[in-house]
Amino acid sequence: MRIDTVAFTKKNADKITLLTPLVAFAVPLLWLFLLNPASFDAMWKGRTFQLFFVWLILLELILGWETLQKGRINKPTKLRLTALLIALLLPTIYVIASNYLGLNAAIVESSKQNGVYWFNDMPAAVEYLVFAGFFSLMAFLILGLNGLKSFSIPIVFSVIVGAVFIIDSVYPNGQFTPFQFLVPATTTLAANVLGFMGYKTTLDLSDGSNPVLTVIDPNNLATASHPVAWPCAGIESLLIFTVIMLLFLKRMPISWQTKLGYFAFGAGVTYVINIFRIIGIFLFELGGGDVNVFHQSYGPLFPIAWIVSYPLIILGTQSLRHRITSRSKEGLLENSEEPATKLG
Repeated sequence: MRIDTVAFTKKNADKITLLTPLVAFAVPLLWLFLLNPASFDAMWKGRTFQLFFVWLILLELILGWETLQKGRINKPTKLRLTALLIALLLPTIYVIASNYLGLNAAIVESSKQNGVYWFNDMPAAVEYLVFAGFFSLMAFLILGLNGLKSFSIPIVFSVIVGAVFIIDSVYPNGQFTPFQFLVPATTTLAANVLGFMGYKTTLDLSDGSNPVLTVIDPNNLATASHPVAWPCAGIESLLIFTVIMLLFLKRMPISWQTKLGYFAFGAGVTYVINIFRIIGIFLFELGGGDVNVFHQSYGPLFPIAWIVSYPLIILGTQSLRHRITSRSKEGLLENSEEPATKLG
């Protein structure tokens, strides 16, 4: 049976249009993977967050598929369609410009001249911001202002990641003090847990908000000592969690008390994960592993995996709660309709 491609395309034009941003980012990300596979192994200053960015776009499409189709702009003009086509090509054009036309080298050189400490990390940070801008343009051209609202979570996620990378590049080693305020408490809790596990720990807080934790393994006589800065303590994950959950819970048709409960529970779990993130850094080194590998790849993976999964958990619990409530109401209705039994 032959399928009429033109007729199929016209019939499903709205659905295909909604999916085009995924293709627009799949092609350049695949290209970047082929150019530098190792960049996708690292979350911190790497491209693994780009995969979470695409995952969040896909998640928004799945959860709001029917609503998004209704919100599509009717009869877009030729100018708008032309602008959308150009916007869809922009991520690929950016990859070409950055890797073959010297754009990344120009970003590095400009950062170096402006005194950026980690100037070699700036192209990755800028890439997140640029991709967020390109996707925002696509969402606007397809759905108007409703598109920016519907896809606010992946857009904000990518912007925060890029901004955090830039902050750490400009103010390295915990110099950005607003992000250091939770680090002493988080490090103290991590030291207490390590002590409970049988390790000897000393915590030097003389440097104000930049604590130095030393951990000694009495069995192997191995020692690990590091100053703990906010990237090690996962402060960026708390920032990402806060913004994403505020945007997500704002849409949920539930009471503010329930929203507060969900937010508090999720923030608590994220904070506990970050405590074990610090513990993992020291255990990884005491076990002979490369601490940089843990810091760049494994450490950020756990809180981010939790953050992107938590909205699904909330939706699942709400759906289960709705089903239980509906069945309870149906049971009460059936019982009320049964004829009364005569006594005597």
